[in-house]
Amino acid sequence: MIPASFDYIAPSTVEEAVAALAEAGEDAKVLAGGQSLLPVLRMRMADPGVVVDVGKIESMRGVRDEGDAIVIGAMTTHHDVLRDQLVRRHAELIALTTRTVADPQVRHRGTFGGSLAHADPAGDLLAPVLALDAEMIIAGRAGTRTVPAAEFFVDYFTTALAPDEILVEVRVPKFTGWSAHYEKFNRVAQAWSLVGVAAAVRIEESSIADVRVGLTAMGPTPVRATGVEQALIGGSATAEAIREAASHAAEGTSPTGDASADPDYREHLARVLTGRAVLAAAGG
Repeated sequence: MIPASFDYIAPSTVEEAVAALAEAGEDAKVLAGGQSLLPVLRMRMADPGVVVDVGKIESMRGVRDEGDAIVIGAMTTHHDVLRDQLVRRHAELIALTTRTVADPQVRHRGTFGGSLAHADPAGDLLAPVLALDAEMIIAGRAGTRTVPAAEFFVDYFTTALAPDEILVEVRVPKFTGWSAHYEKFNRVAQAWSLVGVAAAVRIEESSIADVRVGLTAMGPTPVRATGVEQALIGGSATAEAIREAASHAAEGTSPTGDASADPDYREHLARVLTGRAVLAAAGG
């Protein structure tokens, strides 16, 4: 199909982008890599009067070291995130998850920040940024503000971004020395996950000193599997202990039913995949 007509703006700075959004109000959409927005426009599921393309804003690209954290520009492509040495060294969970996003063509065009701002509850990258306590740096007419990942995702395809705001970068605390794994289940290759589990583990003397577990597609927003984390911290990293802890994975979740899976099946997948992800991260 052909999209409805709209005005196209391609600013070269964050300030210009914010000004364009403020002028257009709720009639605007932000275009990043376009892997989610363009199909929606073609099917006329969205009919914005203005599209603000942030692809020319170079300050929103790249990864940098900020001491106790790394900062990933929102317009950094999945391809570049996956291959960045800072991400691999200090946020392995993000690198491993990014490797599973769609296919090479999408990873070359799609962007890290675009995926997060789109907030698809089945999107792979939402779970690891939540598990790693990432912070979203947001720019608007009132200036810049920081929102924790736990507060950024509000509902289905809904974030804390105001109409005149854009996500400019993501600050991720360093998890250097942690082991990680991302486990997902989909019926066909490159399809959306029925359930995804992002796990990061820190082992000390054969015990689990700390663990982070994030779940994808288990509710309207990504979810921390706090019951699993509490059951594991301070315990042994044996397969039996991990499987027992994974039985808590679906606690506090609210998965929906659809043509691909009913809620009970998603809860079952969450328990099974959590056990696999944590065991793999722990070296099992």
